[in-house]
Amino acid sequence: MFSKILIANRGEIACRVIKTARRMGIATVAVYSDADARAPFVQMADEAVHIGPPPASESYLLADRIIAACKQTGAEAVHPGYGFLSERASFVEALAAEGIEFIGPPVNAIAAMGDKIESKKLARAAGVNVVPGFVGEIDDTEHAVRIADEIGYPVMMKASAGGGGKGMRLAYNEKDVREGFEATKREGLNSFGDDRVFIEKFIEDPRHIEIQVLGDRHGTVLYLNERECSIQRRHQKVVEEAPSPFVTPDMRRKMGEQAVALSKAVGYHSAGTVELIVSGADPTGESFYFLEMNTRLQVEHPVTEAITGIDLVEQMIRVAAGEKLPMTQDDIGIDGWSIETRIYAEDPYRGFLPSTGRLVHYSTPVEPWAGDLRGVDGIRFDSGVQEGGEVSIFYDPMIAKLITWGKTRDEAADLQVKALDAVELEGLGHNVDFLSVLMQHPRFRSGNITTGFIAEEYPEGFEGAATTEERSRVIAAIGAGIEFTHQARQRQISGQLDGPRPVTPAWIVRVDGVDHTVTLGEGHAVVDGHKVEGHCDWMPGQRTATATQPDGPTLGLTVTRQRPSWAINTHGRTYTVRALPARLAEHAAHMIEKVPPDTSKMLLCPMPGLLVKLHVGEGDAVEADQPLATVEAMKMENILRAEKAGTIATINASEGETLVVDAVILELE
Repeated sequence: MFSKILIANRGEIACRVIKTARRMGIATVAVYSDADARAPFVQMADEAVHIGPPPASESYLLADRIIAACKQTGAEAVHPGYGFLSERASFVEALAAEGIEFIGPPVNAIAAMGDKIESKKLARAAGVNVVPGFVGEIDDTEHAVRIADEIGYPVMMKASAGGGGKGMRLAYNEKDVREGFEATKREGLNSFGDDRVFIEKFIEDPRHIEIQVLGDRHGTVLYLNERECSIQRRHQKVVEEAPSPFVTPDMRRKMGEQAVALSKAVGYHSAGTVELIVSGADPTGESFYFLEMNTRLQVEHPVTEAITGIDLVEQMIRVAAGEKLPMTQDDIGIDGWSIETRIYAEDPYRGFLPSTGRLVHYSTPVEPWAGDLRGVDGIRFDSGVQEGGEVSIFYDPMIAKLITWGKTRDEAADLQVKALDAVELEGLGHNVDFLSVLMQHPRFRSGNITTGFIAEEYPEGFEGAATTEERSRVIAAIGAGIEFTHQARQRQISGQLDGPRPVTPAWIVRVDGVDHTVTLGEGHAVVDGHKVEGHCDWMPGQRTATATQPDGPTLGLTVTRQRPSWAINTHGRTYTVRALPARLAEHAAHMIEKVPPDTSKMLLCPMPGLLVKLHVGEGDAVEADQPLATVEAMKMENILRAEKAGTIATINASEGETLVVDAVILELE
């Protein structure tokens, strides 16, 4: 067994590998860029080596610096995590040349499966179902249009070396191909150094199912059940679960056997994932097709660990050290249900635009990395950031992964809602509310999900969880109680302890613009004539609280003072609550409200990023929805479009310029 390994990665996956290595008694080495000098993974490792400036191309993607760090520290092996160099065949070859072991699959398997065009040919030869499409070289946009016409719309354009939702465009017609083909090539080149693109048929009502495989160097390859990853946004996974509510035992066996056959065809060992697209419209479950094989550890590997009890990182290390797998296919079972949600620095209230900045406040439902594979009481929190740290423009915007385990799917989903209520994040936009709403959604709970779920259920964007009159009354009662308690503390601080307690017979509580009449009592409140029973344990200075009701759900609350109101967040919605004694409320109506400036004629940069392309010039007439500019952020290109027709008056930014949030790119007349 190795005595010391180096993790050629950053963030939560570096922490993940360090945790298992530490339990195995293996010393660890972290490598870090300037941007990560104070990151948690650097602090967790036994040693840390600086390898360059923030851009990945000048640090984490430089194989020679990783190898130099191995030599400097005496690391015998390298775990690549996911992304960066994890699927770079040349990196594995360079390690081998220096006598350093790669904790991953053999170089020939990486090369074969890393090229999506060649991998489909190999899959077809191994007897694996393959999606109809064109897997040769595409010359230019005109060639792409001809291919798409022959296959039949809709089609998916993908970068050959792509992954993680990057370098992918869905085209419903010729216009989409012409607009997206070059962007797909650029994303492939910028993210993976390869601008080749292939086109395949887009499967209707698709479900994204993947099979986890695990092999050793002695010829054994096993499949560790499936994961469902159908809840996606822009082809990037948001929710993953194991097992799938759609897959039957017979489907699982057939998919697993094909995944094993493909793995054996390329001499695979270590952990890997065979991704499949399944037609949800086929009730037989027979219409499943090979998408790609990821020759590395997946972001969503914890849900497989939770239902099988197998530490995949440990097995990767043991396989790399030459050990045999200690289990057989018959030993692989399914115990309970596990769900993972990805907490991203992106704002669902602003079209899921990337958000960067400092984590002013960051608190999690359980300590990150506490407990075993199922965490603490079924809640596991894999995080690579800490309070005071920064989410920068240089890397993926994922803040953390929340993994829950329960005996049933509903139990795991309920734990997600409970845990998400307890996540506190201040300083940047995040998707915690959105994740909570997904977990509560009736369609998600039914298991009737496809990769189009988010687009279909939120066609006009996300505005927070829907509320009811009953929930609004509960929030009004909570708001009145919080304000009453707050004022009592203020009187105590100001020395008014000996005076008579003020009588407040009635409150007017405005919840998201709607006024409610509230009278507080012992253990209850009367809201608009309705009695609301329950208890809220909030005390001044607390950020979180719990509201319990005898006949309703327990609500986890995050409470923030936003004078003169309170922001109360629970179950995927932030309520703006202002509570005033009734005698003062009538005067508040006469207060003058500040009118925000009119920016309707400006194109503002919605996130920090690089202005890749301007599609218009001064004096051009534009129509609504016409592309105006393309901004690259977090390795993704975002097309900014005209909200209405007009004429370009002035252009305030240049191609190649780095922009801040709300920078004025251009103005219309």
